[in-house]
Amino acid sequence: MLEPQTPSQEALPEAPAGLDAVNQQLAEAYPELSPQLKLAAGYVLEHPVEIAFQSIRKSATAAEVTPSTLMRLAKRLEFESYEQFREVFQSAVQAGPVELSGRASQLRSLASQTDDQVFLDVGDAAFDNIGRLFTADNQKKVREASRLLLGAGKVAVVGFRDTFACAYHFAYVGRIAMPDIHLIRGQEGGLLTELAPFGEGDVVIAFGFEPYCAETMRALEITRANGVNAIVVTDTMRSPLVPGASITFPVANATPHFFPSILSAITLIEVLLAECVAFGPDDLVDNVARFESRMRAMGAYVENS
Repeated sequence: MLEPQTPSQEALPEAPAGLDAVNQQLAEAYPELSPQLKLAAGYVLEHPVEIAFQSIRKSATAAEVTPSTLMRLAKRLEFESYEQFREVFQSAVQAGPVELSGRASQLRSLASQTDDQVFLDVGDAAFDNIGRLFTADNQKKVREASRLLLGAGKVAVVGFRDTFACAYHFAYVGRIAMPDIHLIRGQEGGLLTELAPFGEGDVVIAFGFEPYCAETMRALEITRANGVNAIVVTDTMRSPLVPGASITFPVANATPHFFPSILSAITLIEVLLAECVAFGPDDLVDNVARFESRMRAMGAYVENS
């Protein structure tokens, strides 16, 4: 006869494995957290390096919460202790951003030769943003995202207002190799009509930075309801675009400019599409060759004489 299952035998919830899983769970839970836990979660999402190496007391002070609040946050994610929680961050940041030290040093050396500080600050921010993109964690996610894109029946690309340039670039360059990529424009009330053909087995890739566009949120709601897998490129794991996404890329967009930088997002697009062509079927290379031949035959390019 089977013995009754005791509490110690019951399967207990497991803590998320890896920084990406921690960030995803925090993003999903964020809207429902108490004000204090929101402060703690926000700091954790925005400062992974500090969480990895600062003491709990110092992190709590920076987040404007108590150490016990950080411990409660770790417990909420099923970690047995704050130290176990912090170990996830320590492992993730061991392979930190690629250091563009040579170029950055050259840029800084110009500071003594010019008084155009805006020019230097924009350049400094650009190097830093791109450096933060090339981490071991993102390398793994790029491979996962490329597999998702390659396995999709159709790919919808969404980005409005400031991120329309990102969506257009992904769709234009991407469909040269993968013809089933479709740019969603949503003009003249056509968002529902354009998204109607997408369902299970398809993918939507959405771009959105603060201030987040209502149209992008609506597009994700529609596609999620139809079983479409989402890849989200945004500025923070606290973004309202994150919940429900299969893969999220939070990209740095800091800049002295008055509008968020899209440099990291464009670079990520290049990496994703390069990965797809590198690891996809031979048909993708053939598609690129046929596209180029058609363009040249139609006189689309001007020869450099």
